Amino acid sequence: MSDRPWPEPLSTRAIQESRGPRNPVDPRRPYAFLSEKEHSRFGVAEPVSTLFLTNRECPFHCLYCDLWKNTTEETIAAGFIPEQIDWALSQLPPARHIKLYNSGNFFDPRAIPPEDWPSIARRVQGFDTVIVENHPRLTDERCLAFRDQLSGELEVAMGLETIHPEVLPRLNKGMTLADFDRAVEFLGTHGIATRAFILLRPPYLSEEAGLEWALRSVEYAFARGVRFCAVIPTRGGNGIMEQLRNQGQYAPPTLGTLERVLESSLAMGCGRVTVDLWDAERLTPGEPDATRRIARLARMNLTQRLEARFEAS
Repeated sequence: MSDRPWPEPLSTRAIQESRGPRNPVDPRRPYAFLSEKEHSRFGVAEPVSTLFLTNRECPFHCLYCDLWKNTTEETIAAGFIPEQIDWALSQLPPARHIKLYNSGNFFDPRAIPPEDWPSIARRVQGFDTVIVENHPRLTDERCLAFRDQLSGELEVAMGLETIHPEVLPRLNKGMTLADFDRAVEFLGTHGIATRAFILLRPPYLSEEAGLEWALRSVEYAFARGVRFCAVIPTRGGNGIMEQLRNQGQYAPPTLGTLERVLESSLAMGCGRVTVDLWDAERLTPGEPDATRRIARLARMNLTQRLEARFEAS
């Protein structure tokens, strides 16, 4: 794919017009929540309460994103986000860490009303780590104001996606590498840890190029002080990605490439790194020993240690 002429970037309008319908959501309930284990900043695998909050759609319409499916078109009323947190935590087991993910940007005032911050902070008292997601261009003093209300450590997850000079501008993310660098530096200067989302094989890259640039992006993030990289296989499902696939401009990565990116990233020894295993069995239907191979990746995510590959059965 990468040896072809680079196509013109797709517009926000073209991306939005390719969409299907949103999913029905309740503004007083998170659209999902779960307890999962993650290799924590303390060096061991620990439970994390992960909440997917319902709120207004992100203003950045990224080419690859399908998170808009579980968002509202308008800002939800003040008080609803704390109610969502109460609802989820009442049904989850105890944990020392919490993710407040919201399909966009925690510090977008149209998504999470700032007047709710004190109520949110009270509800996450007792958690050692509070992890939120945010766009680099919305990463500023607002992070400090929320941090100062917490009893635990704030961590901000941001999408780096890729450092490929031709692909990043075509993701419609509204961000440059300079924006990402500034955000990481700002957070680090104020003692706030960062994690980065990295795409494995975004549109316009071949399988090998997708692997190469994912690893380059992991290296880039760690070199700038990021402490945790989450590598996410690029998936379809939002309309425009299906169009790109039909045009030969996109294909999901294989399970083998997912294995290689985690193995190589862990071998760097620069920080914590995981690969997203949601729906991993669908990456390459018919892969031999897929169940065992995915289980191996899950263990490596938790231990942050390399395991030998299985011999083909």
